[in-house]
Amino acid sequence: MEIIRCSLALLAGGAIGVGFGVIQNIALRRNQKLQQSGSLNSGWAVMPGSMRRVAYLMVALVLVQIFCPLLFVGASQWWVSGGVVLGYGGFLFAGLRRK
Repeated sequence: MEIIRCSLALLAGGAIGVGFGVIQNIALRRNQKLQQSGSLNSGWAVMPGSMRRVAYLMVALVLVQIFCPLLFVGASQWWVSGGVVLGYGGFLFAGLRRK
């Protein structure tokens, strides 16, 4: 049972991490287009909404804790955190390999 819980926690965290990476990538591409068109006037406008996206990441993690409390029994919460790191890190690594 413990291995199933840890696997599900890793998958849930990975899904959150990849989802966050996809959202960040969409925002990056949109902002690159704005920068190329000259629509960005100041340095503060380079990544607008990034704090909002981080807040959404935190909300997603809280929702997983509320709706899937079995994933946070014992030390399995570290598997969720590891899944987020692996999901987002893997997404970033794949993007770097493409460049």
